[in-house]
Amino acid sequence: MHLFLTEDTTGPYAQLSAEESKHCVRVLRMGVGDELWVTSGNGILCRARVCNPDDRACEVEILERMPDPQRRPFRLHIAVAPTKNSARLEWFVEKAVEIGVDRITPVICDHSERGSQRTDRLQKLALSAMKQSLKATSPVIDQPMKLTDFLKALDSIPAGNQCRLVCYCFGDERHLLHELYAPGRDAVVLIGPEGDFSEREIQSALAKGFLPVTLGNSRLRTETAALYAVTALNFMNEQYPPTP
Repeated sequence: MHLFLTEDTTGPYAQLSAEESKHCVRVLRMGVGDELWVTSGNGILCRARVCNPDDRACEVEILERMPDPQRRPFRLHIAVAPTKNSARLEWFVEKAVEIGVDRITPVICDHSERGSQRTDRLQKLALSAMKQSLKATSPVIDQPMKLTDFLKALDSIPAGNQCRLVCYCFGDERHLLHELYAPGRDAVVLIGPEGDFSEREIQSALAKGFLPVTLGNSRLRTETAALYAVTALNFMNEQYPPTP
């Protein structure tokens, strides 16, 4: 079944937006009695059926509610520098959401070649990817912020509550992801720009409890490195789930 977004799924009925209604009724030609999935992105997946196939305000009846079947036992936050070509970061957001990520923060670094990013477009891509992969939890897409502000904001979260990892290319005192991350733990991963983090930024991250990691011998593009981290951490949690 197809998944559609709606603002509220708490009542016996829900109404799709004009855009979602058009796709449901005109494109997919769904009619009275046809079943579909709906969610407001709050982590609840609802089985529903069409009761009023209006292509501007399609109404559905909620039949069943269930927790997001793809909800993971850990939270993953990726802080990544905007790429020079914005399409590359958009590609990352789409694929990361399909695989599994909870929050993405564009961070502006010393060596960043791009100091802005359209987060409205990123949010739209994230929601589309969420629907495509049948997830019921909307990822958070933050407004771009300076890396110094991002690190400062972490002061409100005890470092021991999450595994903080910073990926960069230079230096020898780094470990592989699996050597530092234990499945089941929340994770925050910092990915720098094409020119890498500056030495000052590395030291600032380490002072906030980040651990230095390498993603292997190959030098990866920013968006590739970020997706590598998302894939690796999800794989570790799927293959080696934490002991209850």
